[in-house]
Amino acid sequence: METESEPYVRLATLRQLHQVMADMNTARSLADTLQTVADGVVNGLGYELACVNLVRPDGDLVVAAFAGNSAAEALITGRVGSRTSWDRRLAMGEAWDELRFIPYTEGWILDEDDVPQWFTDGPPPRFEDEWHPSDRLFAPMYSPTLESARAGGPPSGASGGELLGVISVDRPRNGRRPGAWGREALQMYAFQAAIAISNARLRANMQRALVRLEREQQALRASEESFRQAFEYAPSGMAIAEMGGDQHGRILRTNDALCRLLGRPASAMRRYSFSDLVHPEDIGTLLRTSAEGGRAELRLGRRDGTYVWVSLRNSVVADAADGPRFLLTHVEDIEERKRRELQLAHRASHDSLTGLPNSAELRSRLSARLCRRPQEARPSAIDSLDAAYGDPPGGATDSNGHGFDFTGALPVPHQSGLYDGFDAFDGHVHVSAPEGDASGADDGTKGLAVLFCDLDGFKSINDRFGHNAGDAVLIEVARRLTSGVRDGDTVARLGGDEFVVLADGLGRADAQDLAVRLRNAIIPPIRVDGRAVRVGASFGIGWAHCGMTAEAVLSSADQRMYVEKRSRAKQHRRAG
Repeated sequence: METESEPYVRLATLRQLHQVMADMNTARSLADTLQTVADGVVNGLGYELACVNLVRPDGDLVVAAFAGNSAAEALITGRVGSRTSWDRRLAMGEAWDELRFIPYTEGWILDEDDVPQWFTDGPPPRFEDEWHPSDRLFAPMYSPTLESARAGGPPSGASGGELLGVISVDRPRNGRRPGAWGREALQMYAFQAAIAISNARLRANMQRALVRLEREQQALRASEESFRQAFEYAPSGMAIAEMGGDQHGRILRTNDALCRLLGRPASAMRRYSFSDLVHPEDIGTLLRTSAEGGRAELRLGRRDGTYVWVSLRNSVVADAADGPRFLLTHVEDIEERKRRELQLAHRASHDSLTGLPNSAELRSRLSARLCRRPQEARPSAIDSLDAAYGDPPGGATDSNGHGFDFTGALPVPHQSGLYDGFDAFDGHVHVSAPEGDASGADDGTKGLAVLFCDLDGFKSINDRFGHNAGDAVLIEVARRLTSGVRDGDTVARLGGDEFVVLADGLGRADAQDLAVRLRNAIIPPIRVDGRAVRVGASFGIGWAHCGMTAEAVLSSADQRMYVEKRSRAKQHRRAG
């Protein structure tokens, strides 16, 4: 190869070198490329041994390919040398441009480092450029830079890229150290090998990326299909709605279960948003529901005009990494559970026989109108306003049990804020009791009347005709009392044959008139099992005002009822 006087040999070598370089760039994998690089040194550059040391991700170099000696290949392939030892080797010896030559006279220093190598020995050189078995020649391979690629040749040390690996060569076939042409050929070969290795890595990375992308696409298609099936065939209602913008909440897609639940076809559902379908009383609940993970129980309208109780739960899904977001809404039919809950709540607060509010519910409604501050503690200006205009109607209360009027317009003093200076700390409009003069005349004050009713002669009906007859009488009395009061008044059964009526906004004369009307409604005969029976009724009228407890109010009305019962002649109280 280095016979300067034989150019035909050099031309044959160039042809061989061109072929091995072409083989490097057509290898199918990185491993094949590395082995082709090692084989090319032996086949194209005239060396008997060649080793390719490749830089690992941790910086150390591993023997990735070997050519020329199977025994040496088995000995060192796969072994690792530290980056420190390699940097030391590449920094010492003679610099032949990018190549590094360490003659046998200096190589003994490296015999104990951790770089994998084979050991050979021989006699001292017989002439100046004779190759000694302990000589070492390294060709570093650097990642190609844009400048070197444009120049079409190997980079210089200063402009070279990252170190990819090192080619180690040994035993030139002509027995001589390479001359200028041989050094240039080895350096050019290392440059082309770096390009081939970089390309092989790029192809390998692209293949891995393509495989990963295909797997991700397959997984995405499988996920989309799973979602589609889960969405379409879910036993409960599912919907996808727009999120954000002017069309927020507009339904884009529904499954069969939701269409069946609401009795609406999928094409019609796309014309609505959930705010169009929700019961008017539940709009606030829907608006308070958080879009991300929000949950609410509300009523949705069916096509036939009825409403169904549902549990509505939202979650956010994205169409792509940076794409639009949508609301995935899960709608579960809870009509049966709600019906049971309402039934249980009604049973807990109502009498099982008559259906009227029971004792606990009565006390709750009464306590909701009263605060613990006595009437005497209020400023006299408020008393005068109450006397002139009365307490505002309505039974709504705040969290402290204070009453508010949400049923209609307040009287002018309340609307104009005349109470603000006196009662601004709680906003409560106090309940007051009407007062009468010595003659019993009504002073015009309106209050919350509590009418305690006890039936006269009911025990004899139970004793003579049995409890079934007594139950029938109680049911009919409850109906007559309910028919005799206004909407908004409360008729409750305390137990046995005792009933209580709460009637707000009455004066003393109004309350007495109401008691008379209710007694007259009870007195007419009641048909039970083909016979007519009669009961009477005694009424005691009490008045609720702030500072009293519900128990005190009921006790006061109860005592007045017994006073009224004892004051009436016995024959006027008999019934049968």
